[in-house]
Amino acid sequence: MQIKVVKFGGSSLADAQHFRQVASIIKADPARKFVVPSAPGKRFGSDTKVTDMLYTCYSMVKNRENIDEYYKLITERYNGIIADLGLNFDISGELEYIKNALQHRSGRDFAASRGEYLNGLILAKYLGYDFIDAENVIFFKENGSFDEELTNKVMSEELKKHERAVIPGFYGVMPNGTIKTFSRGGSDITGSIVARAASADLYENWTDVSGFMMADPRIIKNPASIKTITYRELRELSYMGATVLHEDAIFPVRYANIPINIKNTNAPEDAGTMIVSETNEYDTDRIITGIAGKKGFSVINIEKDMMNGEIGFGRKVLEVLEDNEISFEHLPSGIDTMSIIVSSTALENKRDKVVNSITRMVKADSVTVEDNLALVAIVGRSMVKAKGTAARVFDSMSNAGINIRMIDQGSSEISIIVGIEDHDFEKALDAIYNEFVK
Repeated sequence: MQIKVVKFGGSSLADAQHFRQVASIIKADPARKFVVPSAPGKRFGSDTKVTDMLYTCYSMVKNRENIDEYYKLITERYNGIIADLGLNFDISGELEYIKNALQHRSGRDFAASRGEYLNGLILAKYLGYDFIDAENVIFFKENGSFDEELTNKVMSEELKKHERAVIPGFYGVMPNGTIKTFSRGGSDITGSIVARAASADLYENWTDVSGFMMADPRIIKNPASIKTITYRELRELSYMGATVLHEDAIFPVRYANIPINIKNTNAPEDAGTMIVSETNEYDTDRIITGIAGKKGFSVINIEKDMMNGEIGFGRKVLEVLEDNEISFEHLPSGIDTMSIIVSSTALENKRDKVVNSITRMVKADSVTVEDNLALVAIVGRSMVKAKGTAARVFDSMSNAGINIRMIDQGSSEISIIVGIEDHDFEKALDAIYNEFVK
């Protein structure tokens, strides 16, 4: 029989009604053996996510404020779900323990992780599945990085002991026994880790949208959905701001060649988006797979005569960035010029130091910084096979009156990245989308 690992986001587990919907989805397919839940999300627009409520409790304790009244809201939220589901399940002891731990300054990560932990307990009880605490099977190293080898070994051995189980997302444990969380949205990563350890045939990631959209629906009205996308394409789009799936969630399943299916909890009949290692399938009409981008970049422009003949020039420049703990996004260069694209936030309060250090290190003729740059990535595995794709991108932007400040095409030729002024960002996305999606 197939094995499927299913992860449900916070919006899919916000209340008892959503719990019933999730249980119906899980029970509809016997292959759905291992379930990874997030903490309860918003029930309505002005509602607060449980994780944010727990963060608030942590901050209140830190500021020496009493959390009794506020913590009651969290208690009521979980007890309300249990009562509405008709469960005979008492988690008062767990709730009291968590409250006491918070009051004794158990740590920010511990506070944040308890939303998933409690939701996992309730979902396991409701489904009749075993419960596996993530702190027993997901491990981090002393430096805080994820311990992939140990986790896969221990998780694989543990999953073999359970026919069906719920493993809460988002957290694991440090070598000293303290709770450590992934970055926000990290339940996606947990699902991927479980899928790899279970040697799953498919990892289903259930959210509140029917798959991956070709562009941000907040900018492009009713963007087309993506039927199939490769890991590499998704990585490019996720890095540039597309937010359906946590970008780090790709790697564990990619290693194991396990496909991911993005599905909609509220429309389970929709096919969603398949994320695969490789595919020959592509849309000959659209050519591109998707568009994404970000604002808030700066360009460090370096000029020096005969730069191209100076051995070690680039290394010296990058050493300055490394010394200032700044990573670069792109590095377009000419014979006598080099431009380095960095996050404006990363450059904040270090601008003068970086400029002076580069000038001194490479004896540059000129080093200047320009702000308010946005990056737009046009991604598609079929672009390499289609003549004139880049020309269509540039023509569409030219016709919209947009000045292109930077062009970078990766060696894999699955993406073209352009730099434009921040104020042209939305207009650029619209122009490119309309060029390729009729």
